[in-house]
Amino acid sequence: MNAFTPALGRFAPTRYYDRVIALTRERLWRALTALHVAPRPDDLVVDIGCGTGTLARLLHRLEPRARVVGLDPDPEVLALARRKAPDVEWREGLGDRVADLLGEGVVDTVVSSLVLHQCPLPVKRSVLAAASRALRPGGKLVVTDYGEQRTALMRLAFRVVQLADGKEDTQPNADGALPGLIAEAGFTDVREAEVVQTATGSISIYTAHR
Repeated sequence: MNAFTPALGRFAPTRYYDRVIALTRERLWRALTALHVAPRPDDLVVDIGCGTGTLARLLHRLEPRARVVGLDPDPEVLALARRKAPDVEWREGLGDRVADLLGEGVVDTVVSSLVLHQCPLPVKRSVLAAASRALRPGGKLVVTDYGEQRTALMRLAFRVVQLADGKEDTQPNADGALPGLIAEAGFTDVREAEVVQTATGSISIYTAHR
């Protein structure tokens, strides 16, 4: 992919990201995401689209002996992430280059949060395919993102996200496309492990294995 959507899309400058994202019950879904990642000593964990680094920092604190790499194409958010967690390894790059940057078949867990809903459908596919190549056999994928908006209330709330990031890229998520896209990329045991209702729509946590 040749371009990326800024962390807050058209909604606000990146420097306000941490304040805005708090409206999504961030502490809850980040904690649940970390539980599903469950980093172990000597694991290589890559956070694709790490943004300002909150999740990568949490994973490093949970298991300081794991190697946690935060990957993001936006130098502005990476600067914020480096100040927040200097002990995490930060790399500038696009999600579909994760296998090129870190190697194929070497990553234990790939995690991504609130990234894929911003991507055009072909880019969603390319990011998931790259994650599959980067993971070792049996490696784990954890995707936390806006998933199927099952109720009228959640569909209404999700309009805020679509206003910021555009309907064309976000609608596949709202229609429930992510599990199928994950399976299409070669993953098995795909499941929606958690659903968290927020003021901006429901956020799902999907897990799968390589």
